[in-house]
Amino acid sequence: MTKTNRTIDLRSDTVTQPTEALRAYMAAAATGDDVYGEDPTINALEKRVAKLLDKESALLCTSGTQSNLIALLSHCQRGEEYIVGEEYHTYRYEAGGAAVLGGIVPQTVAVENDGSLDLATVAKKIKADDPHFPISRLLALENTHCGKVVPQLFINNARELCDEHGLQLHLDGARLFNAHIAMQQSLASLAQPFDSVSVCFSKGLGTPIGSVLVGSEALIKRGRRWRKMLGGGMRQAGIVAASLDYALDHHVQRLADDHANAESLAKGLVALNSSAIRLEPVQTNMVYVYFEQPERAQQVARFLGNAGIKVPTSAKMRLVTHMNVEAADIPYIVKKFSEALV
Repeated sequence: MTKTNRTIDLRSDTVTQPTEALRAYMAAAATGDDVYGEDPTINALEKRVAKLLDKESALLCTSGTQSNLIALLSHCQRGEEYIVGEEYHTYRYEAGGAAVLGGIVPQTVAVENDGSLDLATVAKKIKADDPHFPISRLLALENTHCGKVVPQLFINNARELCDEHGLQLHLDGARLFNAHIAMQQSLASLAQPFDSVSVCFSKGLGTPIGSVLVGSEALIKRGRRWRKMLGGGMRQAGIVAASLDYALDHHVQRLADDHANAESLAKGLVALNSSAIRLEPVQTNMVYVYFEQPERAQQVARFLGNAGIKVPTSAKMRLVTHMNVEAADIPYIVKKFSEALV
């Protein structure tokens, strides 16, 4: 354990605990039946997020998996296709929901090192209007991807490609707030090229639950029906919406601290000059440590676990800083890595 006798959990920014102030704010929320559209806190929150991202409407969902799935179901009919990076969450980490529940065909494309897709390859994947093929309907992107801010020029070019071929464009913006802070670019400008955007609040913003899908009024109307069908219709969920409101007021700008801690951690690990690991440059709150030998990664993870530091056991070890990781923790983490790598 650390000197403060607590565990440092670097596995994800989803492990954050709600602060006492956030809990109190949730407890005081005005509530109503959201399925009837009568929860005042949810209604206000949805309008706030829609305005923040400069879209017509918004829908509160329980998770990023749910909001992404609702977006795909709202854009595509059964037998239609969405084109997606093969390492993007909507394809790889969300249990195949689009195919299983929506009959939507995924067409994957390799993801480039900067988190973008090769648009010439994407163009080749768009199907001709032929009854042999599914209808290409949607391109789904991600920002950030593996802690990297996806280049805006690529996103703008992707929008042009979609317009040229009559495709819609969706963004899994689970950590779009991190991109907003890293680039000092407004959320509205980051969301502007997209027909729909999913933003998550239960990662770096520290809420216990909640993502929001934004888009046109027509798309969100379809999405609301899909949410009900998926079991996501909520009743007195103003207590959930209140946590998102609180996070918008208090937890957005502090993401810069997470980014600074990640950069400090990366610099400390690089300074160890160990041949057992290599690192990539850090842009937001994720440090990727690559081990030459998977067995060594598992040994290091066990050693760190005994020292009160939770990390993944994979050879591509993702270390995520968040609101429960303090700047004062970084030297201790580096020190324990140094001992583990001996």
